[in-house]
Amino acid sequence: MSTAKETATADHAAKVMAGDRRALARAITLIESTRPDHRRQAEALLERLLPKSGKSLRIGISGPPGVGKSTFIEAFGQYAIEQGKRLAVLAVDPSSRLSGGSILGDKTRMEELSRAPEAFIRPSPAGLTLGGVARRTREALLVCEAAGFDLIIVETVGVGQSETAVADMVDLFLLLLLPGGGDDLQGIKRGIMELADLIVVNKADGDMAAAAERSAADVANAMGLMQPRHKGWRPEVLRCSALKRTGIAEIWARAQAFAAALAKSGELKSRRRDQARAWLWHELSDSLLDALKADPEVAAQLADLEAKVSAGKMTPTTAARAILTKFLGI
Repeated sequence: MSTAKETATADHAAKVMAGDRRALARAITLIESTRPDHRRQAEALLERLLPKSGKSLRIGISGPPGVGKSTFIEAFGQYAIEQGKRLAVLAVDPSSRLSGGSILGDKTRMEELSRAPEAFIRPSPAGLTLGGVARRTREALLVCEAAGFDLIIVETVGVGQSETAVADMVDLFLLLLLPGGGDDLQGIKRGIMELADLIVVNKADGDMAAAAERSAADVANAMGLMQPRHKGWRPEVLRCSALKRTGIAEIWARAQAFAAALAKSGELKSRRRDQARAWLWHELSDSLLDALKADPEVAAQLADLEAKVSAGKMTPTTAARAILTKFLGI
C-alpha cells in the first residue's frame, strides 16, 4: 500500500476509534464491498482497528417472523442507554433477488432508537449468505467495537431454523419466541434451542399473558432435558412485552449475569478464541470459492460440466473433482 493510502487508512481508523459515525458507516460500507481494491483497503483498516476491539458484550438475537425482534431490540436498547451504555445494532435483512438490497429496512422499524445519539443502527442485506447473517457481519462487529460501543446486537434475518451462524460470532445468543404452548413447541427445532443462552417469550401482555406464561413453562421443561453449552451458565426462560416495555429490566440483568458468569469461568475468552478460529476457516472457504469462480479456465469448463450434470450424464462429485483439478493444476 502506498504512503498516501496508508495515511488515509490511518486517518480513517483514527476517526472510527474517536466515534465518528460517518467514518464508522463508511468503514462498514468498505467492508461490505466486493471490489478487490476495497477488500484490500478494508483489510488494512481492520488491522488497525483490531487492537481496539473485543471489549463489548456481543448479543445475537433470533426468532421466527412476527415475534417482534425489532420492537424488542428498541425496548432493550433504550433500557441499555438508560444504564449508561452505547450500543450498535447490526440488523441483517432478507435480500431482494433483483436489487440485492435489504427488503425490510430495520432502521425504519426502530425509529425511537435510531434517533438516540448513543445508538448506531446498520441494516445489511443477507445476500446469499446462509445462517441468518451477512458475510461481513463479523468484521462490522469488530469495527463497531473499535468505535467504542459497549453493546453490539446482531439481529438475524429470522426466516427459519438456519439462524445458527450468529451463535458463532456472539457471546450471548438470545432466542425470542411467540406465546403458544404444547404442540407449538414442535415447530421449534432442537438445534437452535440448544444454542440459546436466554429464551424470551415476547408479547406477554393482555390476552396473551396467560399463553406466554404457559409457553415459558413448556420451554423451560424442554430446556431442562438439554445439555447446557456452558459450564458456568444454564439457559433461562423469561417473559416480556417489548411493546409495553415490561420484563426488559430482568432480561438486562440476566444478560449481565451471563457475561459475568462466563468471564469468571474463563469461557468468554476461550469462546472468543474458538470463534476467531472458526472465522478463519469460514473466510478461507468463502475466499477459495470466490477465487475458483473468478478463474477464467474454470469458467470456460464450468458451463459444459453444469450441462452434463443437469442432463444426468455426470455426477456432481465427478464434475466437482474435474473443476478442482483444473483450478489447482493437479
